[in-house]
Amino acid sequence: MPAPSALRTGDPLETLHEAYVRLRREISKVIVGQEAIIEQLVVCLLARGHALLIGVPGLAKTLLVRTLAQALDLKFSRIQFTPDLMPSDITGTEILEEDRTTGQRIFRFVKGPIFAHIVLADEINRTPPKTQAALLEAMQEQHVTAAGQTFPLEPPFFVLATQNPIEQEGTYPLPEAQLDRFMLNLWLDYPSFEEEVAVVRNTTSGPLPTVTPVISREELLAFQDLIRRLPVADHVIEYAVRLVTRTRPGHPEAPDFINTYLSYGAGPRASQYLILGAKALAALEGRATPLISDVRRLAVPVLRHRVVTSFQADADGVSAVELIERLLETLPEA
Repeated sequence: MPAPSALRTGDPLETLHEAYVRLRREISKVIVGQEAIIEQLVVCLLARGHALLIGVPGLAKTLLVRTLAQALDLKFSRIQFTPDLMPSDITGTEILEEDRTTGQRIFRFVKGPIFAHIVLADEINRTPPKTQAALLEAMQEQHVTAAGQTFPLEPPFFVLATQNPIEQEGTYPLPEAQLDRFMLNLWLDYPSFEEEVAVVRNTTSGPLPTVTPVISREELLAFQDLIRRLPVADHVIEYAVRLVTRTRPGHPEAPDFINTYLSYGAGPRASQYLILGAKALAALEGRATPLISDVRRLAVPVLRHRVVTSFQADADGVSAVELIERLLETLPEA
């Protein structure tokens, strides 16, 4: 259980907000721009979720995640997914050792890179489904099983998997059922002209600044527990559920364009993540309860990998994001 020392004095929401301001300031020493992505990563971490980060090479995905881990003083591990990667390369393997005193041979489990607080699964779609499943099982169960023994993963446990959207040859796309394990689907875009100038200036003039930890592991665990305890008004929960159910073709409230352009809609896990994410957004801003606007802010990253477009949508060039944005227009806040 997390030590509640970080929340004993003063308003816990104010403590979280101030900690988030310090965290953003520390990350900005190394990462230029990407404010929305950083906010959503922190939201996902506070909600005890996992994130899928999609972006072309060279956008500092690895640097961003490593910097976040440093600022949170958490153990960081990076796994480069390749076609020859085996499940044991992720979870760990047993080795045969001989006890020098007794001469007896015993098996000892050597933990793999999954045993970290923040795990970057780089190019997860480059490895076969069997190896993908080993990571996804650990994400779901929060432990690794080997030779009949269970080894728990120390909290907090946050997986950020990356995919390259422009290089699809020789890849193994994640099935929709496995994509559902990820709370958020984040698209990392190119920096603006001014941001890219700052990136080039900062990275070609000397060593990167040192990142100082600003939130301890115990504080982070306490913040995660705080998010779960925040109350949510019934009308906010009902809005999230109504939004998700309208993504399902054939549902009585589904608009015509959903019935035409979607084959499958989002399941109940999407409603849960919308509310957990909204609670985290509210807490980061020092608010005690989320608003419908918080749910709407997370609609695209929560839903875009949980809806499956139809052949008609592909033929007409209609994307999942466009459909979610149209759906939000049909379901205003008031």
